[in-house]
Amino acid sequence: MPRIIEPLKDLQVKNAKPKDKSYKLSDGGGLYLLITPAGSKGWRLKYLYQGKEKLISLGTYPEVGLQEARKKRESNKELLANGTDPSGNRKAKKLADIEQAANSFEAIAREWLVKNRDGWVKSHYEKIAARLENDVFPYLGNKPIATITAPDL
Repeated sequence: MPRIIEPLKDLQVKNAKPKDKSYKLSDGGGLYLLITPAGSKGWRLKYLYQGKEKLISLGTYPEVGLQEARKKRESNKELLANGTDPSGNRKAKKLADIEQAANSFEAIAREWLVKNRDGWVKSHYEKIAARLENDVFPYLGNKPIATITAPDL
């Protein structure tokens, strides 16, 4: 039977001081605050996925407060209940964001600029780059290139 852990209080988290070695303040449900000798305080969630113990970071204190860390714990527990690894889910989202950024209008336009730079006079290159940065990128820069239509332009 698992141990019953008394939930942390805001004051305990706030007053946690660094020691010679890293130590943990447990909140229950696998959530704990790791305090390092350097004084940083990071929220961690320990969980089991397919019989293996895994660990995921939920942010640092005070950027992520106690209540927000608990909400993140619950959302990650929901992912586990649905059979999804929270760590794998986070990695997949990062890869999708990177892939989307690589296919954005701005990324492709900058690649086009670099490719044509040598064939252009310096003043022409600078003029085109400035026009793109001032007039086009603020509106179309982060849109995926495949979704841009004529009315957008």
